[in-house]
Amino acid sequence: MMTTATEHLNHGHDAMDHGWRRWLYATNHKDIGTLYLFFALAMFFVGGFMALCIRAELFQPGLQYWQPEFFNQLTTLHGIIMVFGAIMPAFTGLANWMLPLMLGAPDMAFARMNNWSFWLLPPAAALLLISLLVPGGAAGGGWTLYPPLSIQSGMGMDLAIFSIHLLGLSSIMGSINIITTVLNMRAPGMPLLKMPLFAWTSLVTAYLLIAVAPVLAGAVTMLLTDRHFGTHFFKAAGGGDPVLFQHIFWFFGHPEVYIMALPAFGIVSQIIPVFARKPLFGYVSMVYATCSIAILSFMVWGHHMFAVGMPATAQLFFMFLTMLIAVPTGVKVFNWIATMWQSSMTFETPMLFAIGFVCLFTVGGFSGLILSIAPVDTQMQDTYYVVAHFHYVLVAGALFSLFAAAYYWLPKWTGFMYHEGRGKFHFWWSMLWFNVTFFPMHFLGLAGMPRRIPDYALQFTDFNAIASVGAICFGLGQVFFLFNVIHTIRGGVGPAPSRPWEGGNTLEWEVPSPAPHHTWETPPDLATVQRGLRAQGLEND
Repeated sequence: MMTTATEHLNHGHDAMDHGWRRWLYATNHKDIGTLYLFFALAMFFVGGFMALCIRAELFQPGLQYWQPEFFNQLTTLHGIIMVFGAIMPAFTGLANWMLPLMLGAPDMAFARMNNWSFWLLPPAAALLLISLLVPGGAAGGGWTLYPPLSIQSGMGMDLAIFSIHLLGLSSIMGSINIITTVLNMRAPGMPLLKMPLFAWTSLVTAYLLIAVAPVLAGAVTMLLTDRHFGTHFFKAAGGGDPVLFQHIFWFFGHPEVYIMALPAFGIVSQIIPVFARKPLFGYVSMVYATCSIAILSFMVWGHHMFAVGMPATAQLFFMFLTMLIAVPTGVKVFNWIATMWQSSMTFETPMLFAIGFVCLFTVGGFSGLILSIAPVDTQMQDTYYVVAHFHYVLVAGALFSLFAAAYYWLPKWTGFMYHEGRGKFHFWWSMLWFNVTFFPMHFLGLAGMPRRIPDYALQFTDFNAIASVGAICFGLGQVFFLFNVIHTIRGGVGPAPSRPWEGGNTLEWEVPSPAPHHTWETPPDLATVQRGLRAQGLEND
């Protein structure tokens, strides 16, 4: 097996572009995955800098640095950039890099479309950032772009709308590629129910994106026509309904939450069995739970809208379905814990981030369950309790899983081992300051502090000061992560073996480190691989 992989090492390098042409015209899934990951990292730091600007303003009451209009633009762009520019491209980058390796496929199904789907992202990001410089500034209506504010805004809103169109088009093309690759290009002998769970979650996420990205495109196009072409979809003065926008937006917006969560579930489901040295508990139930979450996510959008005055019957419908979606999510948490139970665990950095994910995502899930109760949500609506909830889901959820994935696969990507001590420091630093930042926000919300405001009443001062200090320290920790990644790329602490993790048993660990430019031109013989793994005691059933 390793002989075949070694033969791949030099294959095709003569035909490979070099310099800037390699990246501009990239069709190799590894190069495009790398582009996605570096783009996501850049956007993460841009969005993170905006978050620090927000927290600097909120360190104490009164207006310190920014006028309210600019503060609103910061909160809006921070949300859009983190969701569409950092988290989603990072998961697409991981799917591009790892799915062909995991499935025994030579590349993604549509290599040139893969290139196009990436190169739509930089212009989209540029439109968002340029909007800060136009008359009237960037969009300032929050990342949800609710009318009537979004109809009355300046040209920064138009740039945001065009940017969202490009981002959505990129997501749809990437999703088509993932679906076709997973369904049609698996190695012979790998049925769907033997795929790595990251492949399953990527597949389901891609279906979700294809279903809901056009809905968002329709919503912002209707906003555009309301703004410039005399339509009245959302203008109450012309007979339109602003609440209609909320229905359309959240029909996209709630599946979007799981578009960012499901790949994280897949990553954690890959990592925990490796460092527990035990098969994943209840693999089939994990697959069914993933599909159940995806289906239910289309039926619960109204829980974002309990305060708009919907009928009690509708409130009950959305409330009970939201509680129901906690069941398959609970199945996943139970299975992860059962996998770790009485196992031979070690606590390398990927495992630490995976366990941190399970603990903190569960906290975010419980606060979401509280918000699913209609009368409670009516009180909590647009308070800092909601901010705390979704940051526990998205920072301790999606972001921690991405850190886990980066440390887990860095040896395969770069050919070098990262510095374990620095990785563990990054985890503990992030874990501590994340909680210092966001846990006090629960209390601020319970006390009634509204979100998206640059000033606040004096009684909220102490918790806001704590959160701002936590945010600055958390942000500095991510610079340390960047340093660790660069150090690894430049040689790290030494060369990585093809299987750096003792429990690694998926196909990507069968190729050398770093992974050759071309792999699996001849599909792997799964029977041979499994025999070898059994001989080493590594095979997961």
